[in-house]
Amino acid sequence: MAPPENPSPAAPAEPSQPPPPAAAAKGKGKKKDEKKDDDLSEEDLALKEQLELYVVRAQDADPGVQKLALESMRQEIRSATSSMTSVPKPLKFLRPHFGTLKSYFETMPESELKKYMADILSVLALTMSIEGERESLKYRLLGSEGDIGSWGHEYVRNLAGEIAQEFQKRQDDDLPIDALMELVQQIVSFHMKHNAEPEAVDLLMEVEDLDLLVEHVDATNYKRACLYLTSSSKFLPAPDDSLALDIAYTIYMKFGDLASALRISLQLEKSPQYVKQVYTATDDLLLKKQFSYLIARHGLVMEIDDEIAADDNDKEVLQEIVNNTKLSEGYLTLARDIEVMEPKSPEDIYKVHLIDGRGASSSLDSARQNLAATFVNAFVNAGFGQDKLMTAPSDSSSSGSSGNWLFKNKEHGKASAAASLGMILLWDTDSGLAQLDKYLHSNDTHVVAGALLGIGIVTCGVKSDCDPAFAILMEYIGKDDSNIRIGAILGLGIAYAGSQKEELKMHLSAVLGDSQSPLEVLVFSAIALGLVFVGSCNEEIAQSIIFALMERSEAELAEPIIRLLPVALGLLYLGKQDSVEATAEVSKTFDEKIGKYCDVTLMSLAYAGTGNVLKVQKLLGICSQHLEKGETHQGPAVLGIALIAMAEELGAEMAVRSLERLLQYGEQNIRRAVPLALGILCISNPKVNVMDTLSRLSHDADADVSMAAIISLGLIGAGTNNARIAGMLRNLSSYYYKEAAHLFCVRIAQGLVHLGKGLLTLSPYHSDRFLLSPMALGGLVTVLHACLDMKSTILGKYHYILYIIVLAMQPRMLLTVDEDLKPLSVPVRVGQAVDVVGQAGRPKTITGFQTHSTPVLLAAGERAELATEKYIPLTPVLEGFVILKKNPEYHEE
Repeated sequence: MAPPENPSPAAPAEPSQPPPPAAAAKGKGKKKDEKKDDDLSEEDLALKEQLELYVVRAQDADPGVQKLALESMRQEIRSATSSMTSVPKPLKFLRPHFGTLKSYFETMPESELKKYMADILSVLALTMSIEGERESLKYRLLGSEGDIGSWGHEYVRNLAGEIAQEFQKRQDDDLPIDALMELVQQIVSFHMKHNAEPEAVDLLMEVEDLDLLVEHVDATNYKRACLYLTSSSKFLPAPDDSLALDIAYTIYMKFGDLASALRISLQLEKSPQYVKQVYTATDDLLLKKQFSYLIARHGLVMEIDDEIAADDNDKEVLQEIVNNTKLSEGYLTLARDIEVMEPKSPEDIYKVHLIDGRGASSSLDSARQNLAATFVNAFVNAGFGQDKLMTAPSDSSSSGSSGNWLFKNKEHGKASAAASLGMILLWDTDSGLAQLDKYLHSNDTHVVAGALLGIGIVTCGVKSDCDPAFAILMEYIGKDDSNIRIGAILGLGIAYAGSQKEELKMHLSAVLGDSQSPLEVLVFSAIALGLVFVGSCNEEIAQSIIFALMERSEAELAEPIIRLLPVALGLLYLGKQDSVEATAEVSKTFDEKIGKYCDVTLMSLAYAGTGNVLKVQKLLGICSQHLEKGETHQGPAVLGIALIAMAEELGAEMAVRSLERLLQYGEQNIRRAVPLALGILCISNPKVNVMDTLSRLSHDADADVSMAAIISLGLIGAGTNNARIAGMLRNLSSYYYKEAAHLFCVRIAQGLVHLGKGLLTLSPYHSDRFLLSPMALGGLVTVLHACLDMKSTILGKYHYILYIIVLAMQPRMLLTVDEDLKPLSVPVRVGQAVDVVGQAGRPKTITGFQTHSTPVLLAAGERAELATEKYIPLTPVLEGFVILKKNPEYHEE
């Protein structure tokens, strides 16, 4: 036996001096030839010779010898384990012989042995094949049908990659793909058994056969497979994204995870029949109640029929939950728990004593200041049912001091003041309608208009069987005074947003079609129709709005308010992607003043919340043109970028960077829209970088830019009570103490930051940022488009457009209830949500958590989980109302 090349350190080495340098150099030259073999340890050398012998034997004439040689080779390859970074030894030694074996393989007669050889070549090709040759796959298909998993994970992954390429090629050349599909079956089942769900899903997406997944998932891995499907659907192009969700829905239904299936069916937009399937798949009334809470939060209007619940009492309970009648009660429970029931006055929000110097005493016109205070008061006390301006009981007379505050506002200011009562009593229809009723009999048309709008606001998102809002507001639609008509029409739009109520279509379309209607009444009728039929792609309404646009005279098209007509048209197609094409074609034929504006608005709304990269690029292209003065369509393009990109975190971050570029290089009308775009991208989610950008812009030389930035500071901080933003706004209020318009914006922003004393959010996303509520988004879009031209809308006489934002207001709470739907306090952990898609094992889904007892508030990007196992939640996502049932297997220590 030859002495080992590298003696182990334990071997006694002679204490000799190093050889003289000359000798060393000579030695090196001689060694070069042997070097190759010399690095190998003895056993490696033995292995190498062994393998070379097998290669020779494999080409032997005698099949028996061949078979033995191939068997042995196979054993060697299979048993070789190596570190992740290096090539397994047998594959390394066989490398020089790959060519010989390949050419010999071609000469072999068809036999079992040839297949055997093909298997080995297929594995060898793993390291030796030239890029793009797909040899591994070629030999795999020629080889025996055996189990592929036994060759190891790396081999299977390599095959999957080659299959994807081969599939594309065969598709292009119209070749059969059956053999490939058999292999795909094997690979998918291998991946699913070895916790590599994402890889299985990716392969099936490549070969366009996701249905296979349904039969391969089992109870242990279906959650992870579905999580990957739903997360990846955000990044897939149009038909594939809903296909991925469809498969996830099927899988959830198969394993009876109905709450998750319901979330997907709400996302899928084919809602009604899917939602019904989820309901009918169970007899558990508690589960059905939980589903109803989710549907109410999403704002889906739904009739509970006999199929869903046979028993009349059950039907009533479920319908009550779907109608959202419990929302006010739950919200007030939260408020009491957090101890914020005490009404706040606008002064508590302005905190003038913290501002040093000049801003403290404002010398501005008091009506404008009072109007701002009206809004601040409405936003801060939203839903609490009591405040210090409108509902405070007065000592002297029975009329109440509310009258006094009302008449501290001028003309159209009174309308907003009366409507603010609706905001304060938000979701509490009974007492709301009772308190607003007295204003309906006022002699002042503005007060009546405001009360009508207030009725719409009170019933926003809360439905009732007797439809009081509809009954009251319909009487006023045909009145002569256009203020009253607008109040009633906008009230209907807010009260019935998303309900697609047929009677409203008839009445409001009549107003649209009436050539006698004043322009502002027309515009608000269109907006109301857009909100009621949001995302319905309703052709008739689209026609009515298009005709209304076409019949306008030159002078009317120059009015700023006309721009809300394209927005109303876009709302009908909100998030519906391609369905907008036909209408978009028609919009190209409009007068050039509004044609481009309409085209861009339609595209940006139709793709809102889809994350469609191509459309974002197109809109960025529109923004890069330098146009003459008077062109207005770049504003909606900028907003469009934000609306489309808000679908997922990554896109939102990229959009923020693109918007930075637009600020630096864009024209003035683009810069005016950028702050608003940032506002919607991070709505109710005050990210520091966006906050700093807006803070910088709020001192911009251009008045429009700075006002938009101030409003956007309010939007990103909406309902968060963010101290830093509140500080910025206080400083701004002293900075702009002489500018009436700016100060008004600062006040509105302050009201938004303290929305509902910090219990509300404006984010249209809910259920772990998975579902997008079309009503909420519709409301936000309308307000933002109105803000594109503040001077003529919000700062003019249409300030009540701000109330449309009520559609997006939702409590950001987690309220746990027991089986009788009574509040139940349990400990929960609340922390930053962690994305665990495709991670191995059971990773933690939240980080940096704190333990509180419910009800709790959830900030943007936070998630909650129960701290003990005493109860089982009926929904995987703890948000809003969650029903808990006792865990029978839980024993207290």
